Amino acid sequence: MTDFHRIRRLPPYVFEQVNRVKATARNGGADIVDLGMGNPDLDAPAHVVEKLKDTIGRPRTNRYSASKGIPGLRRAQAAYYERRFGVKLNPDTQVVATLGSKEGFANMAQAITAPGDVILVPNPSYPIHAFGFLMAGAAIRSVPCEPGPEFFHALERAVAHSIPSPLALVLCYPSNPTAQVADLDFYRDVVAFAKKHDLIVLSDLAYSEVYFDDNPPPSVLQVPGAMDVTVEFTSMSKTFSMAGWRMGFAVGNDRLIAALARVKSYLDYGAYTPIQVAATAALNGPQDCIAEMRSVYRKRRDVLVDSFGKAGWEIPVPTASMFAWAPIPEKFRHLGSLEFSKLLIEKADVAVAPGVGFGEHGDDYVRIALVENEQRIRQAARGVRRFLETGAETLHNVVPLAAAR
Repeated sequence: MTDFHRIRRLPPYVFEQVNRVKATARNGGADIVDLGMGNPDLDAPAHVVEKLKDTIGRPRTNRYSASKGIPGLRRAQAAYYERRFGVKLNPDTQVVATLGSKEGFANMAQAITAPGDVILVPNPSYPIHAFGFLMAGAAIRSVPCEPGPEFFHALERAVAHSIPSPLALVLCYPSNPTAQVADLDFYRDVVAFAKKHDLIVLSDLAYSEVYFDDNPPPSVLQVPGAMDVTVEFTSMSKTFSMAGWRMGFAVGNDRLIAALARVKSYLDYGAYTPIQVAATAALNGPQDCIAEMRSVYRKRRDVLVDSFGKAGWEIPVPTASMFAWAPIPEKFRHLGSLEFSKLLIEKADVAVAPGVGFGEHGDDYVRIALVENEQRIRQAARGVRRFLETGAETLHNVVPLAAAR
């Protein structure tokens, strides 16, 4: 398979290496606390599940659906944007339902990219942000993930030295994997830069509702004029714990949304109609389930930071997202995030995501997902303590750590 052009452009999937070690450990009887994949363990809201059940089997619901989403769902997403961000959207021309934000990103890449186009992508960043464009034939130029002055210095250098000039800039705040957040002042500067240099802005806002400091993350579309250059992607996976339902949205610039809708019309017929009806009920219905979700993740975050800190691993406190971006303890940093992640499974019975899987600039970190309950997180901390205190003499039970330096 490595002979195929698009497959050759993809690097080895480092998360699969961790998954193999995890499977081997479990086959050997180990109880692994899995904090690796950002796969929500919470239940979808009861009223949404009931709406799904009520809709299944009704006349016409088993037929093909519209690839851009049923009208009621697009209207519900437009209403959410006006309610949450004060942004008015035309549900007919500025909203497309996607099979999760990941599919939306990948198909947007197919819609707008020509071979050799240059795309600016934060490093580290969620893999689809780069790989969706790589599969479409683009070249990737990395920019810093942190929304500060160096971010804009990197943009200036990219515009000055890239041939051809960059086509698009990817944003993701709250960030997966780093949990960093951006404010409206940052977005204002991004929009001004994009307009000056004829850039498309693609914003991943999948974690818009997962925040802990009573300061809701903004949308870049709140910036006056952002609609001229921007498409934003959201997801119901985390907001409503509906990850397996595969329901997300792309909203924004009419021309870009039309391009995405056209590509999708050739590739899929849209999500199963009862799922779209249930998603409509989620967006239009009671929103207290979102506050409950935030409360659960906040408590887990607090337990993680406290218990891992007491175990000897200081974790920076994330203010948003369902992740902690944790620096590898100093004495293990030379191993890199992949080997350290394998070691954690073998020595501590804890699985995390190696930071290098999100880009080479993530290799001094691992991503820890808040996808286990508080008791299991404390169990993970006990394993980490045991590892840090007594189990750190060898790498994979073979190579002495001193020799691996």
